[in-house]
Amino acid sequence: MNVEAKISLGRPAVLDVARIREDFPILRQKIRGKPLVFLDSAASAQKPRAVIEAMREAMETQYANVHRGLHWMSERTTDAYEAAREAVAALINANDAHEVVFTRNITESLNLMAHSYGRGILKPGQAVLISGMEHHSNIVPWQLLRDERGIELRVVPVTDSGELDMDAFETLIADGKVGLVSMTHMSNVLGTYTPVERIVRMAHAHGAKVLFDGAQAVVHRRVDVQALGCDFYAFTGHKLYGPTGIGVLWGRRELLDAMPPFLGGGEMISSVAFERSTWADVPHKFEAGTPPILEGIGLKAAIDYVQQIGYDAIAAHETALVDHALARLGTIEGVHILGRAQDRGGVVSFALDRAHAHDVATLLDRQGIAVRAGNHCAEPLMHRFGLDSTTRASFAIYTSHDEIDFLADSLARVREFFK
Repeated sequence: MNVEAKISLGRPAVLDVARIREDFPILRQKIRGKPLVFLDSAASAQKPRAVIEAMREAMETQYANVHRGLHWMSERTTDAYEAAREAVAALINANDAHEVVFTRNITESLNLMAHSYGRGILKPGQAVLISGMEHHSNIVPWQLLRDERGIELRVVPVTDSGELDMDAFETLIADGKVGLVSMTHMSNVLGTYTPVERIVRMAHAHGAKVLFDGAQAVVHRRVDVQALGCDFYAFTGHKLYGPTGIGVLWGRRELLDAMPPFLGGGEMISSVAFERSTWADVPHKFEAGTPPILEGIGLKAAIDYVQQIGYDAIAAHETALVDHALARLGTIEGVHILGRAQDRGGVVSFALDRAHAHDVATLLDRQGIAVRAGNHCAEPLMHRFGLDSTTRASFAIYTSHDEIDFLADSLARVREFFK
């Protein structure tokens, strides 16, 4: 299977796929004698050598705990770890690196919000507004808050095309009781980009703050929290070509200052006595215990890597991939693609007549193709479309047109198996 060298859409941005693939050592291996076709990047992306080497070098030459030590190695490691916070702030155009809170993953970021903002700021009788396309991690924490504190949970429905019903959004927020809108920026199942600027305008007009789950979106397009106008934004490192074990919650400083801590322990305190304790300033107020040091260093390397490629090139490349995938898969009889949103990112979910998604994924795996099968932690969305599972192919900077062609050809053979 040949790998294309370049993709050009008549735009200034050109992404050299062959060169990029050389940066990902794992892509060189074969699966059952066939080239690895990794189409499961929405679950967790592969890591470039720059990330691997940054973490290895830190372990070999400068590893120490951060913030607490006065010796040179601790200071050096602290500088490297805090440089990751600066890199995140620059990536999303935060006002201040102190607005960047590190967590274990985006699930923890959303739970932090439900605990600290939900329990500390929202009042009984107020509502949290989510959508019908949310990941479980943006549903369950709010259900727990609802059951514990009497917060109402409202859900914006999804249209047949896989987009938010914005008329319903307006109706659900119009009474002024919604204190927080918490929604995905890009669906991990449909690939749909939600109309984030419009959501923010409508929410703020009715007195609600806005949190976006950016786990998928930040991988595929440039995110500017100032331009979006949102109040909170969360994402995770391992989907952005970084390591697992580190997530991000960005929030406006005045809002973070007003929120109570999430976890208690070392680092998040200013002083401790048996009678009472006082809290450190943000972001450390929300970062109890030893932080994800190596993971932070790896995340900075991943951000640097993505920034060097450039989001214009990434977006152009992935738009071409999605268009090609929709065209190729759409010609296969019995394949039903989930969602037809006008604005969508590098995710395509589909069902195949007379075949369970797990069986489809297993047969594709025999061809060396890695895809995801199941409800993708979005069970209510599956039910919305009358399904219990789908097969999902998701794309990245190292995905080629040839790989999508190979997926389509293999899927056609799978269909023949189930006829």
